[in-house]
Amino acid sequence: MNMILTINPGSTSTKVAIFNGETLAHEVFLSHSREELKQYEDISDQKPMREQAISQWLTEIGVALEDLDIIVSRGGLVRPIPTGTYEITDLMIEDLKNGYSGIHASNLGGQIAKDLAEKAGVKAYIADPVASDELEDVARISGLPEIVRRSNSHYLNMKSVTRRVCSEHSFDMETDNFIICHLGGGISVAPQKAGMVIDTNNANESGPFSPERAGGLPVVDLIKMAYSGEYQERELMKKIIGHGGLMGYLDTNDGRQVEQMIDSGDERAALIYRAMGYQIAKEIGSSAAVLAGNVKAIILTGGLAYSKRLIEIIREFAGFVAPFIVEPGEDEMKSLAEAGLRILNKEEEARNYDQEAVKHD
Repeated sequence: MNMILTINPGSTSTKVAIFNGETLAHEVFLSHSREELKQYEDISDQKPMREQAISQWLTEIGVALEDLDIIVSRGGLVRPIPTGTYEITDLMIEDLKNGYSGIHASNLGGQIAKDLAEKAGVKAYIADPVASDELEDVARISGLPEIVRRSNSHYLNMKSVTRRVCSEHSFDMETDNFIICHLGGGISVAPQKAGMVIDTNNANESGPFSPERAGGLPVVDLIKMAYSGEYQERELMKKIIGHGGLMGYLDTNDGRQVEQMIDSGDERAALIYRAMGYQIAKEIGSSAAVLAGNVKAIILTGGLAYSKRLIEIIREFAGFVAPFIVEPGEDEMKSLAEAGLRILNKEEEARNYDQEAVKHD
């Protein structure tokens, strides 16, 4: 049985799991208190502490590093590369340390995985990193020469769910076209053509508003806000990414609470929730145009996909495009383990980060 260690660092926790093949054997959230994190000036300085916590947990559950067959981490903010599973290289470690595409706790995952893998005598990988970029050239044009549209999407969950749907419905991921909607704290809607995500909204700055992000905004009004003197840059960024969307309108980022408000007769909550579904449907329509109307299915996933009310709002406006397939929730740890298993079973060949980084940089 193949033993797989998966690692997923977040801002205040590190999620770790052991899989025996496809079966989850052990899982833990290693919490890191704000007091504990305060002593580290940079995120990269947290690496020894988080790595030690993982090693201690492995000891507690009786798993030796030598028992592992492979280690797979959530991909951090690496260079813009195609999706896929990548062996962690020295260049990748350098890019993660330096925050080549940005600073985030997920950058620690590859670094920790590489260290543990060297001790275990196995290889370490990342899978479908958030910084992946498969956009067609025409999709990169923004409207201003100084600004290039870049890809930033929920690739790990979106790709994993698409593989599962293709397996269950006898679709072909390499030839069929899909529109994939990740409905979570951020919302990504992406047309996938022959296995490639050829366009997508950037979940932090465009597309539909979400439980906590503002999505695409009227540019002139946003510029006026920025120069009004009321906001520092950091404050405005936090308002757009973190306190926008449902949080901004209704003071909650929990869709379940919003539905309770609607059920209690709150007409404003009903309007805002409907507007979110309406905007998601508009993005689906845009994606359908990118695929010239050739869409096998619309796949909806993420936590908000549990909401039948939201799905029906989206279906009302976009149901004509293609059949809906709803796969609610997300399981990043399982997605990482599945990537590792494909490598071990030789069902997928690991991509070369150094080559792809140079090619697509």
